[in-house]
Amino acid sequence: MMSEWIVSILLLIGGCFILIGSIGLVKMPDFFMRLHGPTKATTLGMASLLIAAMVYFTYTHDGVSVKEILISIFLLITAPISGYMLIKSAIHHKLRAKEGTKGLDNIEDD
Repeated sequence: MMSEWIVSILLLIGGCFILIGSIGLVKMPDFFMRLHGPTKATTLGMASLLIAAMVYFTYTHDGVSVKEILISIFLLITAPISGYMLIKSAIHHKLRAKEGTKGLDNIEDD
């Protein structure tokens, strides 16, 4: 009974984070700001969904579900790295940022 509540809460939290990240991807004004949605909120939302799946399968089957742990580790490692590579590519191609964006003076020339 308690595990169902935990799984339900984790699913709601994960769904909210994924929704917020997706809205941020659509609504932000430039490429640099748009990357924050998928790399931050959506990654946290997916981790929450995977933890919910892990709790569910642990209580319904015997033993700990290792698949969800491995997927979570892979996701938490690769999402920031892919975001970093996309930013570096945008800087290399001299993609313009929106006026008023802070930190543009910290960008190094290639």
